[in-house]
Amino acid sequence: MRAARAVVSIENPKLSIENSSVLSLRDLESWSFDGTALAVIGQPISHSISPAMHNAALAAMARIDRRFATWKYFRFEVPPADLADALALLHARNFRGINLTIPHKVLAIDHVAAIDPAAKAIGAVNTLLRTTTGWRGFNTDGYGLAAGLREDLGLDLAGAHIVLLGAGGAARGAAIECLDRRCASLGIVNRTPEHLASLLRALAPLRRSISLRGFAPNAVPADLAAGAIVINATSAGLRDSDAPPIDLAALPRPAGVYDMIYNPPRTALLRIAENLGLRCANGLSMLVHQGARSLAIWSDAEVPVNAMREAARAALRV
Repeated sequence: MRAARAVVSIENPKLSIENSSVLSLRDLESWSFDGTALAVIGQPISHSISPAMHNAALAAMARIDRRFATWKYFRFEVPPADLADALALLHARNFRGINLTIPHKVLAIDHVAAIDPAAKAIGAVNTLLRTTTGWRGFNTDGYGLAAGLREDLGLDLAGAHIVLLGAGGAARGAAIECLDRRCASLGIVNRTPEHLASLLRALAPLRRSISLRGFAPNAVPADLAAGAIVINATSAGLRDSDAPPIDLAALPRPAGVYDMIYNPPRTALLRIAENLGLRCANGLSMLVHQGARSLAIWSDAEVPVNAMREAARAALRV
């Protein structure tokens, strides 16, 4: 593969952005870039629309503050076995910030010099900020979820009854955000009893006085509160053949349904929610807001969320 070389100059702020380019560790070994570099790493990574979102935001920011004309966001395909080498090289090549996606969010914990307390509680990082001594890790997914719920459904986690679908890494982050924002109750739904029990044990020290319990999708408690926010943190819905993770009609009428999946935009769960006349939304707003929070951490500047949202929508239409 040809070595990657990119040069940005203040005189050419309209640099062509190759949002479709997927780079590798080999490109990073011979890296040369005269601006401020940001990146997302994962495997697979070709589907990521983060470059489109971030580069659109940076272009808008550059019209206000010229220093952002030399910033650019890239994406790298990095297998788990190469994560330590990739992070060391990214630091050595002076990348300012990194986003992490599957499967690196948990693995990267062992390769950061410092970690934000909230990310430590979650046990995963999706955002890294370069410091002189190494990477500092953050997790902006919970922020993105809360902001997305407010934007799309007009709902807040604080004081709300929550029904959370799933017991994996995404569900853990969502659960901690719900508890941190003092939801009224948190019910976690999962088909695998062992996974459910493990998550409930991990959350128990964080619950304070909040009602916390788990149940199987086919064992909805009779006393479950009506008007809950249903949040899907499972992968059920990524394929058209996937069954919904729960029968929404078996729940007391929810206040809204939020599916973290954004592609496809209408999962089986969301189609059922629409048929039941429930307010519902996919996870695109969560993606946009967690990305905006990451860019704010790296830039210490106001981030144009609208530019990121428009770019994300355009990228999904391609």
